[in-house]
Amino acid sequence: MTNVNDEFKENEEVVMETPDNTDDIIESGEDTEEIEIVENGEETIVQELTEKLQEEENKRLRLLADYENFKRRATLDKEALQKYRAQNVVTNLIPVLDNFARALTVEATTEEAQTMMTGLDMIYRTFLQALEDEGLVEIQALDQEFDPNFHQAIMTGSDEDKPAGIVLEQMQAGYMLKDRVLRPAMVKVNE
Repeated sequence: MTNVNDEFKENEEVVMETPDNTDDIIESGEDTEEIEIVENGEETIVQELTEKLQEEENKRLRLLADYENFKRRATLDKEALQKYRAQNVVTNLIPVLDNFARALTVEATTEEAQTMMTGLDMIYRTFLQALEDEGLVEIQALDQEFDPNFHQAIMTGSDEDKPAGIVLEQMQAGYMLKDRVLRPAMVKVNE
């Protein structure tokens, strides 16, 4: 492809080579073809330059849009990372929470066992409060309508006093971290 400046110089040279009496030539019709070529050449060059300018402007706008999308995605990722920073730790601590709850259901028969159960209950409440401060929420299931987004049905039962699709019993607690389900509640659902 020829350089645009070279084409312009060639066309400029052609214009410079035209005689001083161009008005007479144009009126007489002599050599008008050469003048039309020069004018068409300039129009072509202007058109090519305009197209290239529009193409470069489109590239610039696409690049700017891509950059704005990147900034927005990076901001959203950063916010999500900050919001759910404790997810892995909390997920790993849920079984510990379950074990505490199971331990607290044991009947204390002696005074010493009762004192130990009181201490365990205090530890459990402190532990639960620390997790709740990080955004952990227990999913409510008992007597709620079954929702597959929050509940996992592992059994069905029949209770004529309650409508179908109601959770009859919670087998294992479910938990959410802010608005994410970490573990659905395992439930028994009414048929």
